[in-house]
Amino acid sequence: MAPKGRQGAMRGGSRPRGRGGRPNGGQKRVHGPRFNSARLAEVQDPEDEDSGEESPSDEDLEEEDDSEDEGPQTAPNKSYMALMSSFAKQSAPNNKRRKLSHQNADERPSKRQEVEPESEEETGDKDVVDTAEEEPEEGPDAEMTLDDEDGDDEDDVPDTSDPFETHFSIPDEAQVSKRIKAAQANEYSVSQVELNGLRLTRSVPGKAPGDSERPLSLMPDTSALKLKQKLREAAAKKPTLDKLEQVLYPITFGYNDLLFCNRTPKNGGRLRRMACLHAVNHIFKTRDRVIKNNYKLHKEGTASDFEPKDQGFTRPKVLMILPTRQSAVKMVKEICAICEPDQQENRKRFDDTYVGDDAKFSSERPEDYKELFNGNDDDNFRLGVKFTRKTIKYFSQFYSSDILIASPLGLKMAIESGGKDKKMDYDYLSSIEMVILDQADALLNQNWQYIEFVLEHLNMQPREAHDCDFSRVREWYLEKQAHNYRQTLIFSAFNTPELQEVHRQCQNWAGRVRVQPEYPGSIQELGVKVKQTFSRFDAPSAAAEPDARFEYFISAIVPTLVKRAKDVEGTLIFVPSYFDYVRLRNYFANSPATANLTFGTIGDYASVPEASRAGSHFLSGRHKVLLYTERAHHFYRYVLNGVRRVIMYGLPDNPIFFKEIVGGYLAKSEQKAKLEPGHGTVRVMFSKYDVLKLERIVGSKRVGKMIRERGDTFDFI
Repeated sequence: MAPKGRQGAMRGGSRPRGRGGRPNGGQKRVHGPRFNSARLAEVQDPEDEDSGEESPSDEDLEEEDDSEDEGPQTAPNKSYMALMSSFAKQSAPNNKRRKLSHQNADERPSKRQEVEPESEEETGDKDVVDTAEEEPEEGPDAEMTLDDEDGDDEDDVPDTSDPFETHFSIPDEAQVSKRIKAAQANEYSVSQVELNGLRLTRSVPGKAPGDSERPLSLMPDTSALKLKQKLREAAAKKPTLDKLEQVLYPITFGYNDLLFCNRTPKNGGRLRRMACLHAVNHIFKTRDRVIKNNYKLHKEGTASDFEPKDQGFTRPKVLMILPTRQSAVKMVKEICAICEPDQQENRKRFDDTYVGDDAKFSSERPEDYKELFNGNDDDNFRLGVKFTRKTIKYFSQFYSSDILIASPLGLKMAIESGGKDKKMDYDYLSSIEMVILDQADALLNQNWQYIEFVLEHLNMQPREAHDCDFSRVREWYLEKQAHNYRQTLIFSAFNTPELQEVHRQCQNWAGRVRVQPEYPGSIQELGVKVKQTFSRFDAPSAAAEPDARFEYFISAIVPTLVKRAKDVEGTLIFVPSYFDYVRLRNYFANSPATANLTFGTIGDYASVPEASRAGSHFLSGRHKVLLYTERAHHFYRYVLNGVRRVIMYGLPDNPIFFKEIVGGYLAKSEQKAKLEPGHGTVRVMFSKYDVLKLERIVGSKRVGKMIRERGDTFDFI
């Protein structure tokens, strides 16, 4: 489906996205059908089409017995009997292979006796899981190393000051029930506050949250965090928090949903560390609670009345959605720095398939570009990460993993790995309690439909039992309220309607917080004197906005180009949406009004040679007008020469692009004497539906007046 507020202009089109097809990239770049026009100065040969089909994922999602989730079986409550019976009927014909922890190495079946997975060379799948490599799990009577505060005390009482306990284990049921009903009815109380120069907008379910709701505040250091002992030692290495961390840490560790709209290459490492510390702490607390309860059940025997509620349907608890394999490498490195494991199983395989060249771009490339595309920029991957007492295992089966790290494309292919003839498998997403979307602005330029697809399959009731002990499943899982307890953390360089919609759809009973800065405006950071004209057009609705934009362009912009046909050379038209780009390309090719205007194009599907040829013709004057899309700039950052004026059919989402295209291109033309200093111009079209983009470009203080004032033209120099 198309993003809210857009008419069919979905993010990413319908093709796999990414800069694959490189030495470390797993996917060849796919090009769309080429456009030919009699008005182009040169008719090029049709481009060979590449089907770009991917073989179905060979991710083996076979369920694995997890002894940490297995304790001595207790009689299930009557309320679970119907659900258990239905699962029993479904899984009765299937005989489950179980692993015996006391089996000798010589007695274990060899790999030849098992069904061998296809090799990587046969499937092309670097993330395939070898089920024969799964090690025996720890039993309930295994040696346990617990923190001092988690001592093996029968009278152990959960810490009411620990957000983990109050959010998942011992929440105020009356308060939670009211908030869940309010969230379902979309009733929220909204408050705003400014902390350390950041604007925080908080939404809490219910018209009156009550005095029990803690106000948003700063956290000066990590001593106030409720961390496991091993993680406290890691956090103590950097106890003091900077101004950004002081704002975000209490929100994150308080299990609120978070949309942070000011991620940069400079603060990206600190955000990654915070997210990993929180995720690992959540995994360790969940695991230790299960182990303690296993031990208590084992110690008391079958006569015990103790019935713990400490589990979900399946083991995975954290899902990290990232844009590239190199982003996954950075996450894994941060996790290892926090945990300091004694052993890392399959680490060499991980390094071979994920780590790439960190310095494949020159220093002239922008920092945000190098952060995203340096290293292995393949956007098709998924990885299971499993924790034991002393080991981190990579490429573990999804059903025996604690953390799932995946790209949108990789996870979608894993869900659909059964093919058309088999049912999709997404039960391993049924008990996800934390979702982390890092570099969400980069995910926007992939296929956003894949993000929507993955989020739609979170926290659904499983279709098979997967050896679940339903007597230990938390009540809110059985009542289909898991999504009300899930925390979603989104880190993006900027805010967009798509991200706002994801954030708005989250129904965490603890509420949600949006954090964004006060924008000074990119127009003040161009570094060159440019006459900037912002023209506002009216649109009756968001759905009608693309048509209104096109009508304004052909009635107000095109006539000025046609009248100055001799002087129009060097006009760059920047088009954010691919669908708008196709519409303009066809108009320039077929409309009598533009018969005297030669033009070239650099679109989403243009190959590097095609883009280079179009840029060359634009510089020589053979093409007077050049159409240039936002996603082409995002993935390649072409340096275009000969630009004398810029027309922005729409504002870019990324404010950095405005500086690079307007300031960078015009300054380069002045340096090469293609343009007299101070004679560069830019014309920008915008509507009231572009308020988020406009704020980043003109500044937070100006955006209100430009949207509300009667005048429709605003000039800046």
